[in-house]
Amino acid sequence: MERLRITIQGQVQGVGFRPYVYQLAKQLQLTGWVQNNGLGVLIEIQGVEAHQFISHLKANLPPLAKVHRIQPETIPIKINELFFQIIESQKDKGNTIIPPDISICAECLQELFSAQSRYYRYPFLNCTHCGPRFTITRSLPYDRDQTSMDFFPLCNECMADYSNPENRRYHAQPTACRHCGPQLSLPIEEIARCILQGEIIAFKGLGGYQLICDARNEATVLKLRERKNRDAKPFALMVANTLSAKRFVKISKQEQNLLENAARPIVLLRKEDGLICNALAPGLNKLGIMLPYTPLHYLLFNAFAGNINGCDWLNEFQSMILVVTSANIGGEPLIIEDDSAKHELKEIADKIVSYNRQILTRVDDSVMHLVNHAPMFIRRSRGFVPTPIELPYAIPSTLAVGGHLKNTFCITRGQEAFVSQHIGSLNNKATIEFFHESLNHLLDFLSVKPERIAHDLHPDFYTTRFAKEYGLPTFAIQHHHAHLASVVAEHGIQKRVLGLALDGYGYGLHGEAWGGELFILEHSTCTRIGSFFPLLQPGGEIAVREPWRMAASMLYHLGRGKEIATRFADYPQANAIHQLLNKKINSPGTSSCGRLFDAASALLGIQLISHYEGQAAQSLESQVTQLQIIPNGWRIKDNHFNLLPSFELLANKTSPIEGANLFHGTLIAGLSTWIQGICRERAMDMVVLSGGCFLNQILSEGLTKALNEVGIKSFLPRVLPPNDGGISLGQAWVAGIKG
Repeated sequence: MERLRITIQGQVQGVGFRPYVYQLAKQLQLTGWVQNNGLGVLIEIQGVEAHQFISHLKANLPPLAKVHRIQPETIPIKINELFFQIIESQKDKGNTIIPPDISICAECLQELFSAQSRYYRYPFLNCTHCGPRFTITRSLPYDRDQTSMDFFPLCNECMADYSNPENRRYHAQPTACRHCGPQLSLPIEEIARCILQGEIIAFKGLGGYQLICDARNEATVLKLRERKNRDAKPFALMVANTLSAKRFVKISKQEQNLLENAARPIVLLRKEDGLICNALAPGLNKLGIMLPYTPLHYLLFNAFAGNINGCDWLNEFQSMILVVTSANIGGEPLIIEDDSAKHELKEIADKIVSYNRQILTRVDDSVMHLVNHAPMFIRRSRGFVPTPIELPYAIPSTLAVGGHLKNTFCITRGQEAFVSQHIGSLNNKATIEFFHESLNHLLDFLSVKPERIAHDLHPDFYTTRFAKEYGLPTFAIQHHHAHLASVVAEHGIQKRVLGLALDGYGYGLHGEAWGGELFILEHSTCTRIGSFFPLLQPGGEIAVREPWRMAASMLYHLGRGKEIATRFADYPQANAIHQLLNKKINSPGTSSCGRLFDAASALLGIQLISHYEGQAAQSLESQVTQLQIIPNGWRIKDNHFNLLPSFELLANKTSPIEGANLFHGTLIAGLSTWIQGICRERAMDMVVLSGGCFLNQILSEGLTKALNEVGIKSFLPRVLPPNDGGISLGQAWVAGIKG
């Protein structure tokens, strides 16, 4: 006989952990109690089998539970204790973690379509294994009165479920039924009918409003593009099940697992030719696909299938394909307020469908793809945030405010790093307000008072100004150092390592435009040892939106500047570009790898104007069929990597497919040679890779394969995107480990 007090930390509140402990204690005939507190979950158990409790506990955790630490201690036995109970939560804050929002579970799905269930066709059913969490929680500890469900008092039947430790809905804070819970503003059947008639619906989703329409109806898709002023950026698609997606995209087993993951991210998958409307993703060979993740989504697909009871229809092909895209205006954040939706979406949507539960925290859909058969984030948000990233060791509490584009921020607490949901580009008032709103929310959640603050080196970023006015010791972290440090922190690398950063732009140590850089990282230091050969960028930042300008620059550097005016005759500015380059007027230098992709795309006639960030590079990648290498297609001199010899060939009217094959193959071969040489010279065998260019699957897979073949171990980002959505972790890590 013994008595143990056990403190458990991790994602253990709002996930059915206490009822799990209760049932396990009964099974082992133990007495005592369990409660939520500021540290996580506190347990006292007593009995003959008490010593077996922890091993049993670890063996079969609830689906959403994540245990980070278990601290047991032996305490005196209590006389005459007769049973085990769940006691009231302590209303304090500490090291608790709120789970992310999770897709509807299999049990709830069965209830949704069972005519015998009291949750039959109720759009907001959930349990401790699924449903909203982060988006509806105001503060911690995670109790109903701290969520937007406090507006909905439980009916007698729901209260009975909520109060029964044997029930799956025990203390499931969002639980409700049609008698006591949120209500939809328009019947599901009516929504389905409108979509089939070609209407665009503004639909209140889990983390914000979505725009939904029939993806099979090209006229409707084009109408959505016109109304949303979105000329070419691809739309995400939702289908009922994986079987339905396989009709128009290729899906490997790993991709299927990712699609069906409880987080339900958007997954980029290769298109099958000619089977779907080209207006969905113009010029690209991949589509972003996701499966339904709320009861609302499932009910909608069920309506298209004929309102069939039971779940057998989900094992069959369903023809409906929906466009599901964020409802936001002009680069502003996702809309979550009902009044804002009515006002701002009335010119885009034919109907606005809402429900009367408040969204407290906006969260975009996460986006992922596979690289080397493993998931890589493009955007980390719904389904994953606010799950912490474990650091190699504890650091002082640090706030890192990220960059300007694809902003996220990071807050560290001991050995945990909490990276925010995707915020977006901080170039308008609404997104800046979203940044502040999310930051205050997460700081409150975590009960953290940062000791230091980290920011980008760029002096003109909003985040830099914010950091300097915050009233804490500041640490300016160079952009590419942050990219690479993020990978170092994630993989727990604690030795000297080579780092290659490839992206579009980062502020250099003296204000230069960097973007193709080679570094040595050791502890908190980062030493630049090489870069891409700098090219002139005519017009400065406008060249990012007009890739033909970088193609013109490439012709100039090849000594073929006289060709610019004729090759780009459709652009009136082309006549003057040669002179600008000659005189180096408004043509700053850049070592950016991203601008090389732009130049190649434009020279090959693939994408001369970019309608969204990365369009030229993505369109170029979509042309690749079989990698080829241009012999002697690069030069490495004075620590500069130079791809000009390749561009001499690409500029000679090479076909788009051949040019894309040659560009990618030669870039990979050249980078591999460059890294091999540095590794030999400096006796190193590890390299970390990061920056937005590594979202290019062909580049990432090709380079890691080439390095692996010569015994160089490479590390890519996995828990965060390689683009600017991942730099806040790197900023926090570098600032945190500095003395």
